[in-house]
Amino acid sequence: MSAALPSLAFAGIGLMGLPMCRRLLAAGYPLTVWNRSPDKCAELVAAGARQVHSPAELCQAADVVLLCLADTAVVRDVVFGPQGVVEGARAGQLLIDLSSLEPTATREMAAQLATQKGMHWLDAPVSGGTPGAEAGTLAIMVGGEAADVARARPILLALGQRVTHMGGVGAGQVTKACNQMIVACNALVIAEVVALAEQAGVDASLIAEALAGGFADSRPLQILAPQMAESRFEPVKWHVRTLLKDLDTAVKFSREQGSATPISGLAAQLMRLHGSQGFLQKDPATLIHLYRGQDKTE
Repeated sequence: MSAALPSLAFAGIGLMGLPMCRRLLAAGYPLTVWNRSPDKCAELVAAGARQVHSPAELCQAADVVLLCLADTAVVRDVVFGPQGVVEGARAGQLLIDLSSLEPTATREMAAQLATQKGMHWLDAPVSGGTPGAEAGTLAIMVGGEAADVARARPILLALGQRVTHMGGVGAGQVTKACNQMIVACNALVIAEVVALAEQAGVDASLIAEALAGGFADSRPLQILAPQMAESRFEPVKWHVRTLLKDLDTAVKFSREQGSATPISGLAAQLMRLHGSQGFLQKDPATLIHLYRGQDKTE
C-alpha cells in the first residue's frame, strides 16, 4: 500500500513538526526531512525518514513538500533564500505550508513560486497545539485551488480530524488569524478570571470544572485555567511568542483590510508586555503573572 502513497518532504522539526512527522511515517508515507538544527531530525531518521542538508534537496524525491516554520520571514528564507525550496522545485509539485503566516505575504510567495517554477501552494495552518498534533486531531484550514486541496486531503487527514477548504490562497491564513484572535483574547481573560478568583478567596482550581458545559466553556479554559491555578508552567506546550506573532499578524492584516480589531490590538500589547518580562519562550499559562501579586509568581 505504501508504494502507492506520494513521497513527502518536511521542513521544520519543532514542537508541532516532530509529532506531525511521526504521524506521516506511521501512515506509511515515504518522508524526507530537513531542519535548521539537524540533530532534531535524529528520531525521525531512526524511524525511517531520510535527512537532507538543504531545503532545495527536499524537492528531489518528493511529490509534496510540507513546511511547519516559525513565521513569515523564516518561510520566505526557506523557500526563496540560498539553497531554498525554489532551487529544487519542479512544475507539478505541491507545497503545503502548515505555518501561521501573514495572508498578504502568503499570496505573494505563492504567486512567485508558481511563476518561477510552476509549483503550487496551499496555506494550511493548524489549530490544536501539540496535543492535537500528537493525536492527529488538529483542525486544518486550507487556502488554495480545489484540485490541490483534493490532492492534499489524504495527507492532511493523517494530521488532523477536520480539513476545511476556506477559499483561494491566503484564505487559510486569514482563518488562522481569526482563530488566534479568539484564542489569545481568551487566554488573557482566563488569566484575569483566575487572578480575580484567587484574590476573592475562591478556589481557582475549580473554575474550569464549574464552568464546563456552560456558555463560558472552551478548550483554552479547560487547559489554561487549571495550569494557571496550580502555577504549572512546564512542560511548555506552546509559546507566548507564537500568540504574540499571530496577534500582530491579525492586527496588521485588519489594517490592510480597513477592518477594526481593537480588542485584539489591546491583547497584542498585553502579550508584548508579558513577553518583554522574559516570558516569550514560556507557556501562555504564565499570563497569570500579569495579574497576580509577587507572592504567587514562583
